[in-house]
Amino acid sequence: MNLSRVDLNLLVTFEALYQTRNVTLAGQRLNRAQPSVSNALTRLRALFGDDLFVRGTAGMQPTELAHALMPAITLALDHVRQAMGQSVAFDPAVPAGRRFTIAASDYADIVLLPHLIARLRLAAPDIDLRVMALDRATIHDQLDHGVADVAISGHLSTPKRMVRTTLYQEDFVCIAHREHPLLSGTRRRRTIDLATYLRLPHALFVPSDDGSRRGVIDGKLERLGQHRRVAATFSHIVALPLAVASSDLVATMARRAAQQLAPAEVQIYELPKALTDTAFDIDLIHTRRAQADAGVTWLREQILAAVAAVVQP
Repeated sequence: MNLSRVDLNLLVTFEALYQTRNVTLAGQRLNRAQPSVSNALTRLRALFGDDLFVRGTAGMQPTELAHALMPAITLALDHVRQAMGQSVAFDPAVPAGRRFTIAASDYADIVLLPHLIARLRLAAPDIDLRVMALDRATIHDQLDHGVADVAISGHLSTPKRMVRTTLYQEDFVCIAHREHPLLSGTRRRRTIDLATYLRLPHALFVPSDDGSRRGVIDGKLERLGQHRRVAATFSHIVALPLAVASSDLVATMARRAAQQLAPAEVQIYELPKALTDTAFDIDLIHTRRAQADAGVTWLREQILAAVAAVVQP
């Protein structure tokens, strides 16, 4: 293939189509009309001798060749962006249609993202932001392929190829109905003893859909030779306070999320002393290549600034 005859814009279109799975969305990301993107796709198909993207019920699905091409194309474009970024600073006042994608856990959606969005709307209202659900099974590949610019979560392992910045530390509390019959003696001291904690039926937030009934607390209890009954599991953290408010269930959840979500009829309790060493970090994760992107560097700075509003006493 004669590279002098290859239009770099075609590769940019390929990347946008792969990430959005939609001709219209790809056009919006690139500030191009839909016919222009469709024309580029036709040229890409001729260039590679493959359909590349096939229309289905879930959008334009990549072919096997498209999946195989994506890492190399992303790497090549990243090198170009890095070279350009070394001489062109990012100006949030002139974003040129810049769109950032953040993969965030339910916790980050509730606790950190509102502060970040408030900052972005003031500092750069013309920048578009997509907040996508963080899938622990695929997030590192998504960061590698540019599907997400950064990820924000706790309890997330980080391969050596990624960069992790600890934003702040979080801990757990227990929530229960204010009139829970088994907690009448704890309302004043606001701490649950271990024996009572183990007798209570628990609700658990499980972000993965694998049928698990275990969380961080269960691992700690197992090391103590103890076990709690998980009576109900939920796929969204916002369901926990609502379930607790209308039943005899209790739930263990991140302190700041509980403070944000607990309705008036729900009381926040400190965990038993045996479980108070379960604090965890909230991390910001991105690829090493992203460090060369002036725009992502600016976004990271905004995230770090937003943390101050979260951790202030």
